[in-house]
Amino acid sequence: MIIRKPIFYDSFRCLAGSCPDSCCQEWDVAVDDHSAAYYRELPGALGDALRQHLYREEDCWYLQIQNRRCPMWQQDGLCRIQAQLGEQALCQVCREFPRLRHDYGDFAELGLELSCPEAARLMLAAPIASTIECTIPGGEDPEYDRADMDLLLRSRSQALELLEAYPMEEAMALLLLYGYRVQEELDGGDAVQWEAQKELALAQQLAQEQDWQPLMDFYAGLEVLTPRWAQRLASPAAPAFPTAIQNFLHWGIQRYWLQTISDLDLVCRVKMLLAGALLVGALGGDPVETAQLYSKEIDNSSENLEAILDAAYTHPALTDQYLLGLMMKAKKNS
Repeated sequence: MIIRKPIFYDSFRCLAGSCPDSCCQEWDVAVDDHSAAYYRELPGALGDALRQHLYREEDCWYLQIQNRRCPMWQQDGLCRIQAQLGEQALCQVCREFPRLRHDYGDFAELGLELSCPEAARLMLAAPIASTIECTIPGGEDPEYDRADMDLLLRSRSQALELLEAYPMEEAMALLLLYGYRVQEELDGGDAVQWEAQKELALAQQLAQEQDWQPLMDFYAGLEVLTPRWAQRLASPAAPAFPTAIQNFLHWGIQRYWLQTISDLDLVCRVKMLLAGALLVGALGGDPVETAQLYSKEIDNSSENLEAILDAAYTHPALTDQYLLGLMMKAKKNS
């Protein structure tokens, strides 16, 4: 089985009590069945506290947040479970976060969640890290169609090259149109010769002058997790599109492009990535902090992800003309 991962993956270390945010805030913590059974039988004061806050909903166990924080989060920023019982006693989600694994059967890709401040710093505030590849025993026969996956792998590489070869605003426009060309092939059409300059001319024709507010309103209409996110959407700073936004898009392409294999709908994912990059830039402020907050609200919410993907073809703030218009506006702000 082939494993791909960024070069810094194994060296990542949690900031623990020094973290400027925390994965112990705002989220009800999902608890795997094995850990839930262990917590329910645990003696003593810690066991009593865990049972008080452990609940089951739709066949899943959760630790319910209290005052916007996990009840096991101590004043020093550390976890009560880990402090008293060791890391091995943490539930699976808490042991693994912010590590990501996308398993496709015969290969897997590892990464880090952008919603973690330290992971966001590693991925956005520095040059893009190289990827390393290794082979380990195991793996399964893939369920995907090999021709479709080959196309997605090739096109992802091309998308990343576009991102690095053009100014960011032009790269975003090319990515949107390139997504449509790849979609045609996924739908069974013939491969179309890609000519970037012609596509840029088409983007200019389609783009219409737009205002940022509909984009803000669209995201404000999703489930909002933190008061800080609601405040950012209501009072954005001056738009800015530094290199960190390009790195944000790079991370998103790496994470989401191959997930198209599940339903063969690439365009909705490309629109989600581009709308997210435009939003992070439009909100202004420190782009790494903004991207981390965005990811906490969007990437770690299955409800919000599904809502964006469902709206990709119908919502006025996600039309091609609107998104391309914002890209032209972003170019003026660069």
